[in-house]
Amino acid sequence: MIRKLIKPNFKEIKQKSSQENRRKPPPPYKTHAENYYYIKQMNNRTQLVLELVNGDILKGMLDWYDEKCLKIKRLDGGALIVFKSQIKYIYKNPDFAEIKREESGPGN
Repeated sequence: MIRKLIKPNFKEIKQKSSQENRRKPPPPYKTHAENYYYIKQMNNRTQLVLELVNGDILKGMLDWYDEKCLKIKRLDGGALIVFKSQIKYIYKNPDFAEIKREESGPGN
């Protein structure tokens, strides 16, 4: 039995590897935009409104957050821990923004 040596075609291998290297990598799974938003709101002590999936509305400041929940300091002094999965919307409290603008005044 005669064995034949098979040589790989290096040109084909080189072309395949260069084509694979040209592909754009997929975007990262985590962009950390959510963390940036939470940190910004905590540092500015922004009054937030949280609208929950069941229709309830909570108002307060973000105290801390982790991967699955947020701790909200309510305006009446209480605190709540809310699972992120139960939050439908988060936005700045428009009533509080108006009060803040009035306090700063046009001359300040």
